[in-house]
Order: sequence, then structure tokens, then C-alpha cells
Amino acid sequence: MQAVILAAGQSSRFWPLNNKSKFLVRIMGKPLIWYVVDGLRKKNIKDIIIVQRKNKEIEQELKNYQISGVQYTILDEPTGSGDAILTADKLIDDHFLVINGEMIDIEDFIDPLLEKFKKLNLEKKCVILAGHTDKPWLFGILEVDADKILNLVEKPNPGEEKSNLKAVGVYLFPKLFFQYLKKVQSNMYSFEDAILLYAKERDARIAMTEKETMALKFPWNLFLLNKFLMDKFLEPKVSRTAEIDKSAKIEGKVFIGENVRIFENVVIKGPCYIGDDTIVGNNGLIREYVDLEGDNIVGGLAEITRSIFGRGSTIHSGYFGDSILGENVKVGAGTITGNIRIDRGNIRSIVKKEKINTGLQSFGVVIGDNTKMGINVSLMPGVLIGSDSIIGPHSLVRNNVEDNTLFYTEFKGIKKENH
Repeated sequence: MQAVILAAGQSSRFWPLNNKSKFLVRIMGKPLIWYVVDGLRKKNIKDIIIVQRKNKEIEQELKNYQISGVQYTILDEPTGSGDAILTADKLIDDHFLVINGEMIDIEDFIDPLLEKFKKLNLEKKCVILAGHTDKPWLFGILEVDADKILNLVEKPNPGEEKSNLKAVGVYLFPKLFFQYLKKVQSNMYSFEDAILLYAKERDARIAMTEKETMALKFPWNLFLLNKFLMDKFLEPKVSRTAEIDKSAKIEGKVFIGENVRIFENVVIKGPCYIGDDTIVGNNGLIREYVDLEGDNIVGGLAEITRSIFGRGSTIHSGYFGDSILGENVKVGAGTITGNIRIDRGNIRSIVKKEKINTGLQSFGVVIGDNTKMGINVSLMPGVLIGSDSIIGPHSLVRNNVEDNTLFYTEFKGIKKENH
């Protein structure tokens, strides 16, 4: 069995963390796509093709991990999953899996697909993993007769759906499927068009799963992926080169990397990952699913909870809850994130000018790479701040701040300038 991983999308809804592929966001020192490849290999699927963007950033990153059996193809333009799969045509020998690049939990979905594959008495087997949904308008919805696919409708209008069965995002195709991809017109939904054509002209079946997949559409989806990976893979460790003051208190599953320095009266309550070359200042509190990727500085009296800090990001005294900092973000002392609404309702964020219900009652901020922030900044729940921006001291940030923006609050109003 071979596998094709789709990882060439533009990820515009992942702003402000989309300076690079979202599949290269690191959790516990490894990019997300590494966990996908690792999950496939654990299921003895070692012939893997990754479809990437033309900058080859995924290929360059995975070279650091010496993974054998991985080949790469390039999708020049983001024209949809159908065109992405077609780039692997010459590398596929027989039946193959197709999965998305964020499926770090792929191990949980392989078995039901392969069990159905083995049971089918068909020459060219096509199996799509399906699950139930109460929001059919968000997914590709399958109309079936028993297990046989009759129709596939992408994001039907509310009330017009023929079933509550969604395509989960794990597919098994024969080599013959490439002919059907070539038959349909190239567009953003040519993949779904080819599946439907194959189902009508030949035979396509579903395999069922009751387990929910983890999407990576918006930046706040990283919280769930981070929790999943820490629960599954985090092992307690204190590296020999770490310097930890005897007054510090470490509880639960905590990984402490090389050359980490932890000062007086620090409290770390796991699960937490403290990457190499990180410094945690006096009386700091780090608790519950914090991932500090490395070369971070957490100043004295700072508190961090349920947050992800990219490499090189630093804060001083202050509070960061349920927040994500990209790489090389610098935050001044006294900065506070508001991560809960006063009315305790779900937090909404603005994505591509649309207000999105995150489904989260605890969500602070997301800050892009290389942004700098002055002292005593107040950040409201659900705010997204772009890369390479500057937030002036004593500012109150209620709304998103775009990339390359100077933002500061004056007593007589708000000032925003490009810089």
C-alpha cells in the first residue's frame, strides 16, 4: 500500500501563522507532517508521496529527520486536491491512500479502511472513510445505498442534504482512479467530481468510523492537536545539561530540553514541553499543555497556560493563556491576554472579514512571526495579530492587526500605520 499526503494548500484561513506551510508548525520539536508520516509508517505504510508547494519547504524541513521512503511532487498552483493527486500519477503502482497533511491521528483511521478493503470482492476497489455529522453543510456529504456510494455533494445548503454521512478525509483508490481525475474538468472540486464519476461508472463503497478527525483550518485548531500529541507522545525527561534551581517545583509529565535554565521558585505543572535553550525566570508559572519550542525566554513572574510559543519568542512578566506565538515574537513586560469573555460565551474571531465562532470559551491571541510588542499591552480574546508588526506600549488591542503594521493607542483614539 502506498500513500499520498496532500500538503500544497495556501492555508489563507490559517493567518497569521501562514508565512510557511501550516503542516510545518512544530509541536514538541517536530513539524506536524512528521507525525503524519510517522503514523503511516507505524501501520507499515512506508512508500509515501507528499504533494508540496513549489518552494519545497516541506521537503527541506523533513531532510532534517532522515526519513526514508518519502518522495515529493510539486503542485505549481493551488488548483485543488484533484490536480494535487494527479502529480503522483507516475509514482503510484497499485492501490493507494489519500490523506490530508494535518492527519496526525491517521493511525486511528487506517484499520477500518483496510478491513473494508479486504472484505470487498471487487477488482478495482475504491473505499471512502465516512462518519456522521450534525453539520452537513460544512462537509462533502455522501448519499449511499447500504455501503454503496450513489452521490457526493460538497457542502449542501442547510436542509438540502440527503444524509448525515460526511467524507472524513481518508480515501483508498486503485491506480485506475487517475484516469477519472483526467476525465473531469480541472477545478477546486475536481477530486469530488472524479469520485462521483467513478462511483457511477464502476463501484465505490464507504467504511464507517465514529471517531472525529482533527481539522487544521484555523490557527486555534492547534490547541486540540497540541493536546492530542502531548497526551500521546510526551515523555517526562530532564536533560543532563539543564540547570534547575532546587527551589523550582516540577509536577506531572514535563520534558525539559538541553541547556534549559529554570530559576528560583518556578512552578511547572505538566503536561508541558520546554524546548532547548529556554530560560524561565524567577517565580514563573507554566502549566497545562504549554509547548515552548526552544530558545524562548519567560521572564520573572510570568504565567503561561495552554499555549504554544514558536522558537525564539520571548515574554517578560505578564499572562498568556490559550495563546499562540509564532517565531521570534518579542513581548514587553506587563502584557496581559484576555482569554475569557466577561459573559463566558464562545469567543469569535475575524477571519477573511468573516466573524467565526471558534467554539472555544477560552482563547487568547495568535501572533505572527517577528512581531514586537511594548510594555503593558492588553490583548482581548480572539484577536489575531499579523507578522512583522509593532504594537506600541499601553495599547488596548480589541481587533485584528494586519501584517507589517504599527499599532498604538492614544488617549484621543487609535493610530494604525504601515511601517
